[in-house]
Amino acid sequence: MTAPVVLGLVWLVLANVIGMFPSRHQHWPAAYGLIAVGIPLLGWITYLSGPWVGLIFLAAGASVLRWPVRYLLRWLRTAVLRSEG
Repeated sequence: MTAPVVLGLVWLVLANVIGMFPSRHQHWPAAYGLIAVGIPLLGWITYLSGPWVGLIFLAAGASVLRWPVRYLLRWLRTAVLRSEG
């Protein structure tokens, strides 16, 4: 395994551990940090290991950060509907 893949697996484990802790802020500060670290890491994984491995890590990261992804998709949908009408 390459170094980015190992770091990606560590990121996934860390994200799951963070998700297990109770939080009054509903984990949003941790999600911002995970996103800030995860996006460059995903690019590095895709660059060195190929697009299929990158897509696997993208799907795994999206399953961990499902609420930010839902809010992003909802925001994009409303932005598209506003631009059409």
